[in-house]
Order: sequence, then C-alpha cells, then structure tokens
Amino acid sequence: PTVMVTLEIHASVPTGGRRGVLRTPHGDVPTPAFMPVGTNAAVRGATPAQLRETGAAMLLANAYHLTLRPGAKTISKLGGLHRFMGWDGPILTDSGGYQLFSLASSVKIDEEGAVFRSHLDGAAVQLTPERAVEIQTDLGVDIGMAFDVMSTDPRDHTSAATTAQRTLRWARRTADVVDPASETSLFAIQQGGLFEDLRDENSAALAELDFPGYAVGGLSVGEAPEDTLRVARHAVAALPPDKPRYMMGMGTPSDLVRLAEWGYDLFDCVMPTRNGRTGTLFTKTGTLAMRNAEHATADEPVEDGCDCYACANFSRAYIHHLIRRREMLGATLGTLHNLRFYQRLMESIREALAGDDYPAFRSGFLASYEGGPA
Repeated sequence: PTVMVTLEIHASVPTGGRRGVLRTPHGDVPTPAFMPVGTNAAVRGATPAQLRETGAAMLLANAYHLTLRPGAKTISKLGGLHRFMGWDGPILTDSGGYQLFSLASSVKIDEEGAVFRSHLDGAAVQLTPERAVEIQTDLGVDIGMAFDVMSTDPRDHTSAATTAQRTLRWARRTADVVDPASETSLFAIQQGGLFEDLRDENSAALAELDFPGYAVGGLSVGEAPEDTLRVARHAVAALPPDKPRYMMGMGTPSDLVRLAEWGYDLFDCVMPTRNGRTGTLFTKTGTLAMRNAEHATADEPVEDGCDCYACANFSRAYIHHLIRRREMLGATLGTLHNLRFYQRLMESIREALAGDDYPAFRSGFLASYEGGPA
C-alpha cells in the first residue's frame, strides 16, 4: 500500500530517544510531538487559530464519538474532518478500542468485533476492525488506529495474552481492508498488559504486517506507576525502529520527558486541557491551583518566561477571579496556558534530543517539576 505517513529521524540518543519529522498529507510535524485532544472534533475552549498559537502541529479526535454524532458519513459529505473542524494540520483518530475498556459494562465483545450501547441514546452500535477503517477513511484523517482490545486486568497473564492475540487477529483484518489509494494511514496497536514476553510476541507479529506506524496501548489504566514505566520502556524497544511510535493516552510532563528518552514519537493526553478548564495550571516547578486564595491579589503571570496569551496579558489574580466565578474565559486561558506549557516542554525535549546530554536535561526538569509545590 501507498504509505502517506513517514518518519525522518534527524538525531538520536543512546537510550533510544530520537528527534525527527513526521511527514503527513496535511503537513510536517516535528517529533517527538504532543497532540491536544479534541475528542468531538474540538479542543474544548480553544479555536484552531489559538491552538496554532500554542505551537500545536497535530490534533487527536475520537472516531467512536464522531461515529455516534454527527456521523462519519455526514462529516465526509461536509468535506472531511479537517474542513468540518477548520483545522488544516494533521489529525489522528483513535478507533474506539479504549471505549471497549472504559464503557465495558455496555459492550459485548466477540471475535467479529464489539457491540456498544451508545452512551448518548442507548442505540446499538457495531464496531469491527473493517468498520473502524471505513469510518476513519470517511473522516479523511492523516492517521487512523486499528481497532484493538485491551485487557480489563493487565496484571492477569491469561487475560492479557487473550486480548493481545485478538488484537493481532484484528490487525490482520485491518491490513486486509486498507485502501492503498487512501490518504489515511492506519497504525497498529501493541497490547500485552504488564507482561514483557507478551509485548515482545505481539510486536514481532505486528511488525510482519508492515503497518506505517505503531502504538503502545493498554497502559496507564490504573496499574502501579512503576509498572507503567517499566512496561512502557520495554514496549517501545520492541517496535520497528524506522516507524513512528505512539504512546496512547499517557502524558504527565514527567512522563513525556521520560518516554521521549526511550524512543516514543507521538503523545496525547487530556490532562492539559481538562486541568486547564478547572484552574490547575502547569509550571516548571509543578502545578498551581488557581482557585486558591493565595492567588487572589497576585499581580504576576502564571509563569514567568511563558509566552502564552494568558501569561502575556493577565495576572494570576485575574485568572483566579475568572475560575472562582466560573467564567468561560477562565477555562480558555487555563487551557491555552497549559497547552503552551506542553508545547514549550516538547520544544525543550526536541532540543535536548539533538544535543549530547539528555540525562542532564531530564534530571534537571524532574528535580524542578517534581520538587516544586504540589
């Protein structure tokens, strides 16, 4: 098949981290890259122009949610997802595999696929590997994800093995129906719970299918943080080194600094936007709770040296006031600051990956961020 998405690697470090450029039909993305989450074809509280100002090059949307409303065919008739949401840069969509886990009580899974009860109106919705390809192709996104299934108990070897094997069989079906002429590249998802042997086995079999990119799924879903990091480090090393590698849904600032050192190229997480809306704002010395009374008369910006719209124009006192009064502008300013913080962090990560002392950058960042105020 025609590969529309490719990764050029420009620099690397001994631990596997690399800096490069992801080439897509809708433009180039410097990597490692963080994708803001726009589940319903919108990053809450921010316009596409504002997202560009934060430094975002690529967005994530959710094919499952867009299938329910307004419908992939509707979006296709309106010119595709890029035109629909007014974003001309690259878009990646998740296929809905995570919803099999998060909505487990309303899902029936068998070898064919999954039947959901819509969380909107209770209607039955069937998703299969083939349907997931069709939906994401209709949306016209740059990168779609193969439909996968993750273990409801990643600590149980039998459960993790069963779901990893089914994910592999579904990946084979995905590869069989990808249209070579489509501009949407499908990435496969590695599963295997918290077991390194299963991750290795799954990766080797997926690599034989020669997808244009690979993701690591099924982590950061409630397991102990040390297990998450152990498996994340092992999992990425098992993936093809010449293809883009995407860590799904994991993204505290500390996570990003560590994961980038190990060789992940793409990240997404709701944390900067969700926290931004509620007034928990990121700084290099930790997070600030803007609702707290200590900010009521503070005339300084959220973070000295930050060039975001919020820090350039408003005081902590004003943002505190907006958050306490539940003004929409407070949620927007918090979101813009957090997204810019994340993009500035990614800029620093890329710079450090091109240098010769990433460990010094990592330890310096973690000492400042994790040693800062709670």
